[in-house]
Amino acid sequence: MYLNKAFIIGNLTRDPELKALPSGTKVASFSLATNRSYKDKDGNRKDMADFHNIVAFARLGELAAQYLKKGSQAYVEGRMQTRSWEAQDGSKRYRTEIVADNVQFGSRPGTASGAPAKAGSDSPAPEGDAAGEDKAGEGAAIQYPQEEINPDDIPF
Repeated sequence: MYLNKAFIIGNLTRDPELKALPSGTKVASFSLATNRSYKDKDGNRKDMADFHNIVAFARLGELAAQYLKKGSQAYVEGRMQTRSWEAQDGSKRYRTEIVADNVQFGSRPGTASGAPAKAGSDSPAPEGDAAGEDKAGEGAAIQYPQEEINPDDIPF
């Protein structure tokens, strides 16, 4: 049995770019940055960033291009794929990317961290606009519970 699965959470390094294939299928490409910290042999803390190329097809790509922006956080689930092509100068080029099966949108830059929105969600949109205004336009923000979440209560 074989497994090719990638799960990453990171911040977009650029706005998604939406293109159409000759078949008419839409494809969005964007990049996520992830970071990690480690200690070197001298005991000094080092931070390192990794950059991941992401592609999303069809409706998922359209949603990613519509809602994701540079700096926003996203969770991507998909498979690793390496493509190769011949460049104009005759050299062989390679690109490893994650082909997204699922994308969940996280917090946007400059906003409080809220519940992530899932791409392709079938649940109806709440009344009002994305800024949390209700139908009457009173500007009431979404109220989140103040109590702490116990990790033992999470079912997974």
